[in-house]
Amino acid sequence: MRVVVTGATGNIGTALLRRLLPAGHEVVGVVRRQPDDTAPYDGASWVTTDLSTDSCLDPLRAAFSDADAVVHLAWGFQPSHDLDYLEELGVGGTRRVLAALASGGPTHLVHMSSVGAYSPKRDDEPVDETWPTGGVPTSPYSQHKATAERLLDAHEDAHEGITVTRMRPGIVGQAAAASALLRYGLPAIVPARAVGLLPVLPLDRRLKVPMVHADDVADAIARALEGRAPGAFNLAPDAPITTADIASALGARPVHVPSHVVRAMASAAWHARLQPVDPGWVDLGFSVPLLDSSRARIELGWTPQKDAVTVLRETIDAMRRPMAGSSDVLRPRSVSDGLRRLLESGPVTRRRRP
Repeated sequence: MRVVVTGATGNIGTALLRRLLPAGHEVVGVVRRQPDDTAPYDGASWVTTDLSTDSCLDPLRAAFSDADAVVHLAWGFQPSHDLDYLEELGVGGTRRVLAALASGGPTHLVHMSSVGAYSPKRDDEPVDETWPTGGVPTSPYSQHKATAERLLDAHEDAHEGITVTRMRPGIVGQAAAASALLRYGLPAIVPARAVGLLPVLPLDRRLKVPMVHADDVADAIARALEGRAPGAFNLAPDAPITTADIASALGARPVHVPSHVVRAMASAAWHARLQPVDPGWVDLGFSVPLLDSSRARIELGWTPQKDAVTVLRETIDAMRRPMAGSSDVLRPRSVSDGLRRLLESGPVTRRRRP
């Protein structure tokens, strides 16, 4: 099978290459920057283009012309102070992928949605794929994911014969993504070893969030591709991570701080440019529902190989070392590199990617 993968050098994309290439599938990666000729990237062919502009349409159409399926993973998390750009990349990029598909080519699209597309939970009962996808109103990431779902709805309504698969995983972690996650979540001047030096974790004890390993998400995508499975699939182990789990993985003592206080502190620090995570992520963490993944287990034959706590510990342990991948997205993080980029291009919260 010939599969085109947007965002193929990111967290999930890298795991998907590890899953598809050994199985004999041909992969074409669509990225802004072509990776070095190292595993697993050396087994794919590459198209370089920017999904945040209409200039990507012709390269996408050419890449799609002889493909069997498209997996759309590309999304943006920074610069968090430039919401127009993040929307243009996430929502606009999805719109452009759909426009290129409408011109002909593959009739199977696997779209990477998220638990973040769901409307806020009412309680801690896991929800299935029929839960509304209205997003969390105060989270830009969530609203963009929900808007992308509406684009998929319209595309399905307008094009007969198209199969659209929507993957809705919890937080996705793996060791190779540790440096990238640190860049998204810590100021450039904070060294990775600080992750293991936190004495207390000030966080609301009620936090419960689904988390899943990138390799397990990749396995579900591969199964959906091979079975041409339509519809939405939640992807998460049964038990979520909790505040106690996070504190234990960090080696810190949990201190209960109500979520509205955590949110106020995060907002103040973000507006002051002291940390790169917008307060909508706090709202999202305390609003997303837990996931019932029965449909993926039954229809895809999918079983996660790692539970959520194992994924959390793997990711945090890799942050401490720190571990990284070989692509630009997953590149090693260091204070010196962060300071250099800060001086050359400005803070990550406002920095456009070339």
